[in-house]
Amino acid sequence: MLSIDPKEISTGKRHQYLLGAVGPRPIAFASTIDENGRPNLSPFSFFNVFSANPPILVFSPARRGRDNTVKHTYLNAKATKEVVINIVNYKIVQQMSLASTEYAEGVNEFEKAGFTMLKSDLVKPFRVAESPVQFECKIKDVIELGAEGGAGNLVICEVVKMHFDETILDEEGFIDQHKIDQVARMGGNWYTRANMGMFEVPKPLSKLGIGVDQIPQEIKSSKVLTGNDLGKLGNVEALPLEEEINAFFNQDLEAAEILKSGDPEKIHLQAQLYLEKDEPAKAWKLLLAKK
Repeated sequence: MLSIDPKEISTGKRHQYLLGAVGPRPIAFASTIDENGRPNLSPFSFFNVFSANPPILVFSPARRGRDNTVKHTYLNAKATKEVVINIVNYKIVQQMSLASTEYAEGVNEFEKAGFTMLKSDLVKPFRVAESPVQFECKIKDVIELGAEGGAGNLVICEVVKMHFDETILDEEGFIDQHKIDQVARMGGNWYTRANMGMFEVPKPLSKLGIGVDQIPQEIKSSKVLTGNDLGKLGNVEALPLEEEINAFFNQDLEAAEILKSGDPEKIHLQAQLYLEKDEPAKAWKLLLAKK
């Protein structure tokens, strides 16, 4: 294990370790205007949602590590107190990256990156017409975390109007996580395309799982079952009864043959297959059956 005191390494190295470890990070494609009404557009991956009531988004245009200068977005946020946060999908990721170029003050990144400026309803900054979701925001506060290079500046934004491209919505009018096709930031030059690696994990909110601590030690010490497998086993409300186990083997002849083999590895491999198919009840019946 490599253990590091952050005070003993440079800001640049801290930046690399933090961004390489904390990801994927959503991207706030922030549109602002300066006091002269000139538009600015820049992406920030220090970003997330922090409240639904009131609806609050927070992003951080950090001070540059190399020379301790600040970004135009930060200056505009403090001066005008308004921003539009546009969500980035795969269709616009290359244009978004181009907009991150450090152009001179007053240069319009909408034009440089080939985006369409769409008038907002309640704030002055423009929306990115090509973005699938656009949040018009009033800035409640800007919290400066430090005065040295690399220090963040938390821009706390209250959403006052939301806009959604209808093509990304499902039949119920909510966002379809496959259709929105979001991208997120990783370390270095790396990004990830969210819908290429999505998987579902049922939330343990509607029921009280028995917990991994209630799993017999011979199962917990399995050389086959992983931590994820144990998590699924621990997320059942109750263990199957003996009559349920017997009924299962009367119906599933393949499982009965595996049980007859008496081979713990084969039994655990089959249980793992059941878990991969989201059938924890079958896995438990196999694991608890008397050989």
